[in-house]
Amino acid sequence: MSTLPIILIPDPVLKEVAKPVGIVDDDLRKQMDKMLESMYAAPGIGLAANQVGLLNRVFVMDLNSGSDNEEERTPVCMVNPEIIWRSEEPSIWEEGCLSIPEQFAEVERPKTVRVKYVDYQGKEQEGEFSGLASHCVQHEIDHLDGILFIDYLSRLKRNMIVKKVAKMKKNQDIL
Repeated sequence: MSTLPIILIPDPVLKEVAKPVGIVDDDLRKQMDKMLESMYAAPGIGLAANQVGLLNRVFVMDLNSGSDNEEERTPVCMVNPEIIWRSEEPSIWEEGCLSIPEQFAEVERPKTVRVKYVDYQGKEQEGEFSGLASHCVQHEIDHLDGILFIDYLSRLKRNMIVKKVAKMKKNQDIL
């Protein structure tokens, strides 16, 4: 299966709000399969549809994506994800993003979230996520809302990161 090209900042599609999905059909499952393949190849632990130029409310994640053994992988596909509860307890985690390569920063988010979504098979699900999983889910849902992790940083830090990525692109250190 071929991978999808991952879009980098400052592409405007990354700031757009993705549209809800009507039904999970074979075409959408193919999209999710390609997104997973692209995420594993990158490598990363999460990928939202707008990061590959698609504006539907879909993301994939796998906290075990670094495993060479495919049997150890635990892919999660979420369609129309919605956070229905957030803990008041905060969590700080260093986040990165495939659309903002080689740049990392600490982001504060709720430690635990409960999410309602439709899965790969088209079944409604609800799950509670904590720690890294919570940060990943919130990060990917932010993407679907046109929000990047650097939007949580000060203007100075955000501008420094954008300039670093632009310089990397100019020097062709990244595609």
